[in-house]
Amino acid sequence: MAGIDNVGQNGSLSYIDQLKKLQEQKKPDEVTGKQDLKQEDFLSLLTKQLAQQDPFKPVSNDQMIAQMASFATVDGIGKMNSQFESLNSSMTSNQALQASSLVGRDVLVPGASGVKKDQGNMAAMVKLPASVDNLLVRIEDAAGQLVRTFDVGAKPAGDNRVEWDGKDQSGNPLPGGKYKVKASGLVDGKSKEFDVSTYANVNSVLLGKGDGNVLLNLAGFDSPVRLAEVLEVGKA
Repeated sequence: MAGIDNVGQNGSLSYIDQLKKLQEQKKPDEVTGKQDLKQEDFLSLLTKQLAQQDPFKPVSNDQMIAQMASFATVDGIGKMNSQFESLNSSMTSNQALQASSLVGRDVLVPGASGVKKDQGNMAAMVKLPASVDNLLVRIEDAAGQLVRTFDVGAKPAGDNRVEWDGKDQSGNPLPGGKYKVKASGLVDGKSKEFDVSTYANVNSVLLGKGDGNVLLNLAGFDSPVRLAEVLEVGKA
């Protein structure tokens, strides 16, 4: 093979070193197929080295076994990576198939911004670190203007669902679109803002760009969210 004739007669270069040397000599414009070195390349290098070794200083059995083991390890890692890629692709496809059943359903995702339909209310989930006597909910429109405030009363620690009827402070129905839900209350005598998650309807499912993620396109959302971010699946 090209580039092997200049190997020293004493066999000082290991098989792995020769493999690296051969890889460096393989230029892209000289190879039309894959540039990976296969087992047949290793066997050719092994035969070449054995033929060129110094008969008075042959490679010892220990050296040969160690170098063969090194090659086997490298080859095994390559095969393992290939198997992991295949497994990851299969798992992603299965996730996408399962996620397709979510199309048309409401899912709960982190974030205070949600979408209200033209007719109907809007639901959210408030996570409370401790019970509160008066949970205050504030609704802001897409421009950040406060359009409604209401008190939902005492709530226990944990996840608490709250619903807004879609009307302003005067009782007038508001148009559909994006709204932000904020929640606050007194904890140990101090006012505190709480984490809020909102519901959104799933329009479609798509695969990530080779990263194994399954993404959900949500109605009214500018960018998709990862399936792993979904906290709860609601009604269709």
